[in-house]
Amino acid sequence: MFNFFIETFVLGLRNLRLHKLRSLLTAMGIIFGVAAVIIMVAIGEGTKQAALEQIKQLGATNILLRSTKPPESSDASSRTSRVLDYGLRMLDLARVRTLPGVQVIVPLRDTEQKVVRNDVRVDASAIATTPDVFEVINLRLSRGQTFSQIQYDRAEPVAVIGYKAALQLFPYEDPIGNTIQVGTGSTGTVILTVIGVLDPTGLRAGADSAGIMLRDLDQDVYFPLTVSQNVFGTSITRRSSGGMERKNVELSEIWLRATDVSAVEPLASAAENVLSDLHPGLTDVTVKAPIQILRNAERLNRMFNFIMVGIASFSLVVGGIGIMNIMLATVTERTKEIGIRRALGAKRHHITLQFLIETTVISLSGGLIGITVGTIGASALPPLVRLVSGQTYPTSITTWSVLGSFIVSGAIGIGFGLYPAVMAARMNPIEALRHE
Repeated sequence: MFNFFIETFVLGLRNLRLHKLRSLLTAMGIIFGVAAVIIMVAIGEGTKQAALEQIKQLGATNILLRSTKPPESSDASSRTSRVLDYGLRMLDLARVRTLPGVQVIVPLRDTEQKVVRNDVRVDASAIATTPDVFEVINLRLSRGQTFSQIQYDRAEPVAVIGYKAALQLFPYEDPIGNTIQVGTGSTGTVILTVIGVLDPTGLRAGADSAGIMLRDLDQDVYFPLTVSQNVFGTSITRRSSGGMERKNVELSEIWLRATDVSAVEPLASAAENVLSDLHPGLTDVTVKAPIQILRNAERLNRMFNFIMVGIASFSLVVGGIGIMNIMLATVTERTKEIGIRRALGAKRHHITLQFLIETTVISLSGGLIGITVGTIGASALPPLVRLVSGQTYPTSITTWSVLGSFIVSGAIGIGFGLYPAVMAARMNPIEALRHE
């Protein structure tokens, strides 16, 4: 039996080799279907992996409370001069500290002050905060050190700057030990000594699907909140040719770290309840958790995979129909051959097996070619997108998509090849011998 199977397999390969182009065209539906499945799943998995990297950076157990600016009035007279009093307050910070499950709490205030060194002004964010910020948001030092609790309590004018800010402010020298100026004469000024430079984070505004980041962390300048309170107070005044705007914002953000991942969403709900007492309707504050990035990515990944794998499956079915069509034509072409084989003693299952082997070889060959095309396409997509648009578009090839596509391609060969094979096996040997 084994020898018969080998002989039939070799015979099937020989018959396919006699019509190379036809066999390739027959397998095209399988090739494109398998390649599409692998590429689409790789795109979805790459998005999920990118979300996991963002979670790793922002912290899976973190929750962000943020001040949100209310919408501008449509009244032109109110826009010329207005005072906005909104967002998180020190009282909110004190109340949130009492919530169960809070491990670390970090207040931040974006002072919205200019960052200058000599005559070099950069588009950096001057962020006043506490020493725990570097641990909570996973900000890693490239060199130098972060400011300590003692420096914070003493309100020492020191700063730790982001990777991009360091390159812009100190393009040709080491920032450590040098000074930068935050603020202008009209709003207050402080000279900060740089004591540390951070590693690049890659986190910037719009880099995540949950809307966590609204600024580029690599362009932040971090200094003690006590210094900001002494120099800048809680007011931010902006003047323009059209008028003046003054904002009273005590805190821009509050980061909470929960004790574990399971406590994140209950703690976020509790924080919303606490904030709603002083901020009815939460119109000027928002509550977000980096874990939402993963939730969104998983939901989108499931939807994306379902839709794209469904579309690719149609391609596989079309490929299977093409195989059936070609094999039915082949059965007609080889009617006399089938009659001769039956006359020489071949059983029906021998004929069935011969044609099934041919269809399976076509499908599996198409599956292997599709896997090659899909793997190359998924690997080439990120550099191609980066070359065309400058954006990062990660992909991740999964084992299950490769093995699953290969198995399905073989199943399609057997499923769609079975009918032509049975048709060939049921032919009357005498009528088949008479066929011209």
